[in-house]
Amino acid sequence: MGELNLNAFKDPKLARGLVESIAALAPENASLMEVCGTHTQAIGRYGIRSLMPEGMRLLSGPGCPVCVTANRDIDTVIALARIPKVTIATFGDMMRVPGSTSSLLAEAAAGRSVQVVYSPLDAIELARMHPDTQVVFVGVGFETTTPVVAASIKRAAALGLKNFSVFVAHKNMPGALEAIVSDPALRIDALILPGHVSTIIGVDPYRFLAERYGIPGVITGFEPVDVLQGIAMIARQLHEGRAEIEIAYARGVMEQGNPAARAAIDEVFEVCDAAWRGLGVIAASGYKIKDAYADFDAAVRFEPDVEPTREHAGCRCGDVLRGSITPHDCPLFECACTPENPIGPCMVSSEGSCAAYWRYYR
Repeated sequence: MGELNLNAFKDPKLARGLVESIAALAPENASLMEVCGTHTQAIGRYGIRSLMPEGMRLLSGPGCPVCVTANRDIDTVIALARIPKVTIATFGDMMRVPGSTSSLLAEAAAGRSVQVVYSPLDAIELARMHPDTQVVFVGVGFETTTPVVAASIKRAAALGLKNFSVFVAHKNMPGALEAIVSDPALRIDALILPGHVSTIIGVDPYRFLAERYGIPGVITGFEPVDVLQGIAMIARQLHEGRAEIEIAYARGVMEQGNPAARAAIDEVFEVCDAAWRGLGVIAASGYKIKDAYADFDAAVRFEPDVEPTREHAGCRCGDVLRGSITPHDCPLFECACTPENPIGPCMVSSEGSCAAYWRYYR
């Protein structure tokens, strides 16, 4: 194991005890996947990967919502930006994600109207301030952000806004996890489950992992000790031959999740098949706007003319998201693909695996 950096932990004694527990309980060979981009960043920042015993592998999975957004969806947003009198409202990490031939940043440089916002409610305010402009909010994210977008659509309906709509690329996490654990080419022994998503959906949506596939999972938080505690609980399950879904993040996650947030999602959205970068189309893994709110669906309102999708030669972001390779295995990493010149979204987003490896593992 690597040397434990005590200064990184608020409780060094607890951290050392967890590291020793992991070493004592871990099987000879085990592959654990973290499926949250914030976990990926924490593991890199605090050197947690280097603290694992020999044979314990930590893999990064599809936990970055920007990264898993398919090229076709990026191209659709770019096509929307090219429509006259349309303003795209988006989170900042979407600006530099390359589509087939362009990006939102490039479109803004070419004179298209693209605004960075911090909330879909900011996009509603843009629409109210500019009644002669169609404002399209780019809805990307997992269950953590989906309730807020649902609330914004309800808010726009209550205000009677005719110039606000949403391009929906929201996804749900359990569908992607099933695609990964059922892939015969991958060997995943356990999952470090996302804390943010789990505050909304609770525990039940993950139980199939243990019951159907025998894969243990632990929901944990984002402080370094949280991550170590989650790994220690997984190591104990593997040592004891158990497969359960446990919570190591009790201060943030309840068994039932957040019923009010789930109700907001269910009122505005319905599940649909969705395309994931690296994973393909996964049944019932995405969301679309229900007919009752179809007036706020940008894809329906504008029917944009989307260019043919073209994947970037050599980019293996999809394989990184599946956990089948690490960023170091991509031939473009550190060469053609850098934070200054990102070829794939895994290098763009702050939650991307390639961005984490660039920062912490070069």
